[in-house]
Amino acid sequence: MWKDTKMVEASKSRASLGRRALNALLSCTGDMEHFVVFMQDTFVGLQLVVWCLRGVSRVTLANNPLSGALILAALFLASPWQGLLGTLGVLASTLTAVIIGQDSAEISGGLHGFNGMLVSLLMGVFSSAGDWYCWLLLPVCLGSATCVFLYSGFSSVLDRWDLPVSVFPFNTVIVLYLLCTGPNNPYFPHHPAAAPGVLDPNGTELVAVEVMRGIPLGVGQIYTCADVGPSLLILVAVLLYSPLLAFHALLGSAVGTLAGLSMAVCPDSLYSGLSGFNGALGCMSVGGLFFTFSWRTHLFAIASAFLSAYADIALGNLLGSVGLPACSWAATLTATLMMLLTGTLAAYRIPIGQVVAPEHNLLSKSHWEAGNTAERESTDV
Repeated sequence: MWKDTKMVEASKSRASLGRRALNALLSCTGDMEHFVVFMQDTFVGLQLVVWCLRGVSRVTLANNPLSGALILAALFLASPWQGLLGTLGVLASTLTAVIIGQDSAEISGGLHGFNGMLVSLLMGVFSSAGDWYCWLLLPVCLGSATCVFLYSGFSSVLDRWDLPVSVFPFNTVIVLYLLCTGPNNPYFPHHPAAAPGVLDPNGTELVAVEVMRGIPLGVGQIYTCADVGPSLLILVAVLLYSPLLAFHALLGSAVGTLAGLSMAVCPDSLYSGLSGFNGALGCMSVGGLFFTFSWRTHLFAIASAFLSAYADIALGNLLGSVGLPACSWAATLTATLMMLLTGTLAAYRIPIGQVVAPEHNLLSKSHWEAGNTAERESTDV
């Protein structure tokens, strides 16, 4: 009898330990809102680190400091120079937002960091001066800081339609920088971008394994990362924030790759993941983040991925003719247009101020009730 009691107690202890471990794991997922309260009374420097890490994760539409730490580790693993530039970019833009007195909630949520990080990463990728060219740190800091001013200006316009600023500042700054410097600039030379189209599509054989490898690379290319290991680590970081968002990231990248195959783009675009990253961003934006997830919005997300991918090919061919990259203009414009749609799908739209992890949206009955009510009203006409 004593042994049975001891075994029951041991079983309960193991179950309790398992529940605590599960609760600890779950507390690290999603937006980690409890962590915000915990950080309020800590050292300002530590808060700044958390703000920057949230800014790092915001590039993939996430809002989780642990995800940001994993992504930053992946960037340093792929290229220490790119990791340094990304860190400097997110730090410069976040500090600029603090200095000029931007909204504290936006700063702590990382909204003023991710555009600066993208600008710094793209400057490093397109620079033809090679790694560890220290003079590049000057435009990296200035370009990242400029994103804060553009973010503030864009937000005053887009807020009227309840639209996110997204990466409009990044796309604007990087194009202006490349136009100002040029490929032969003596101080900041850069590689001209090539159009994704090919002149003789029938003369090139594709390697199926390399094409499949390009699908996870499409997620890594959101951070200009073209290595499989770091790209998978970035995908794990998105998975930590939201499994639903990670699923749509892979799905969107696959759709973008399929779109590239259908348009016979350059094989290098397929192999490196460049054909997939706009599709991934377009699919993630609609698939549960800015819209409550349902079978309707899931199909909507796939359509958004296709449209983003084809728009990227078109813009890539257009801008590539003058040596400029299409960046993420396609996904940004597509997602913005999708959020302006009216009709039944508009009922699933989540207000910008209430956007959280997709799984949290699924548990919110108010969003579902809003969608169902609007759907019934549309069918009763």
